[in-house]
Amino acid sequence: MGGEMNGGVLRLAMPPRGGNSKRANRPIGKNTLSTAPTDYYNRIEGYAQKIRATPDVRDIIGILDEALNETRALHTASEMAIVHQQVVRAEQRIEHLKSQLELVNRLVREDQLTGALNRRGLDDALEREAARAKRAGSCLCVALIDIDNFKKINDSYGHQVGDIVLVHLVAIIKETIRVNDLIGRYGGEEFLLLLPDSHLDEAVAVLGRLQREIATKPISWARQQLLVTFSAGVAVCGADETLEALIQRADAALYEAKRSGKDRVMVASQEPISK
Repeated sequence: MGGEMNGGVLRLAMPPRGGNSKRANRPIGKNTLSTAPTDYYNRIEGYAQKIRATPDVRDIIGILDEALNETRALHTASEMAIVHQQVVRAEQRIEHLKSQLELVNRLVREDQLTGALNRRGLDDALEREAARAKRAGSCLCVALIDIDNFKKINDSYGHQVGDIVLVHLVAIIKETIRVNDLIGRYGGEEFLLLLPDSHLDEAVAVLGRLQREIATKPISWARQQLLVTFSAGVAVCGADETLEALIQRADAALYEAKRSGKDRVMVASQEPISK
């Protein structure tokens, strides 16, 4: 069995019709899996039809997983020995296609400089975590982080050092946060940290740890030690609050942190920001 991407659509080859194989006409015993050749190819064609109708790469990866499990099941069916090599090739092609799609999916959602989520990936993650928090009745906190004096760093040391600072900050954040926490580049030197299943005091404690970590790890450049600091505004999502309102409150708290002297964390007001 073969498969290829044609214009973004996975096309899988169907088995030849007819044929004189006596083995194909043998009766299938009760213990034989239902994935006989014809049934298997029908199932694969079903997956192909699903893929043609699916615009989202992540959903396509899920469908490929189902097809891969179907293909692997053939290894245990004695009646499938005749198509063993075809099965192996099909499995390899599906695995390769899946890995390529996963790579594309990551690249379109990741900031190429820092490795943080980009705005597209961040928006998807924020919507997903907000929906999950609502279903589970759990807390979702966000922190808007801004590197202090970033323009001065660029002006004094050049944009190359500015890029190093951005990468440095994200690396420390990833080393410090939990596996299920997410960091995304919101724009320029601003980053948005998502903290699922975290109360407000826990979120503030995370930001405090980040500040202590970055204070102990200055950047060495041209025989100088460049100390990086950041300011942040933290907010917890209200029960009926929109994501836009949540970010707006975090942004207002960040502004207060900057106005109050930088290198600090401010908690957002629980009241919605009036327009």
